[in-house]
Amino acid sequence: MKKLKITLVRSPIGYKYDQKDTVKRLGLRRMHYTVIKEDTPQIRGMVEKVKHLVKVEEVEE
Repeated sequence: MKKLKITLVRSPIGYKYDQKDTVKRLGLRRMHYTVIKEDTPQIRGMVEKVKHLVKVEEVEE
């Protein structure tokens, strides 16, 4: 199954609360922090919402 490697590259400071909350729910705690998540429609939707703050790469398991 494919996974997504998500890295926070811009700070959510100054953005709306819902975008800050989405970053938090993705598990991104600080700048340049990386998490690996399953490639699901829910995660894709969250990434789409904050695409200007994160970098996403597909990784094979």
